[in-house]
Amino acid sequence: QVQLVESGGGSVQAGGSLRLSCAASGYAWEDYSLGWFRQAPGKEREPVGIIDSGGSSNYSFSVKGRFTISKDKTKPIWYLQMDILKPEDTAMYYCAAGTTATLWTWSRNPVYGMDYWGKGTQVTISS
Repeated sequence: QVQLVESGGGSVQAGGSLRLSCAASGYAWEDYSLGWFRQAPGKEREPVGIIDSGGSSNYSFSVKGRFTISKDKTKPIWYLQMDILKPEDTAMYYCAAGTTATLWTWSRNPVYGMDYWGKGTQVTISS
């Protein structure tokens, strides 16, 4: 079983940057796609982006060009680099992983195949 732990959240001013990490424990992590999601108070959870096991990625329109997902080459850690942060990026950020999630499934149903979820890390952006 895969366990995911997010870290790196915090409070920054608009225009700043943060890098979130998602560390996995378990086996065969190389086969997993990893998605990032966020949920702001009073709003529904929304997808942020996904990276598949081959390193290809896709992003939601609201973060494209500002956020980048990457994967450590030697350790089971994924990153979400967030630049040019805006107050509307304030949310709890979650990572999720699964072997059947792909860029194609993510574009149609972002939570499909996301079998394992972390508990989240809070990001707060002040104006």
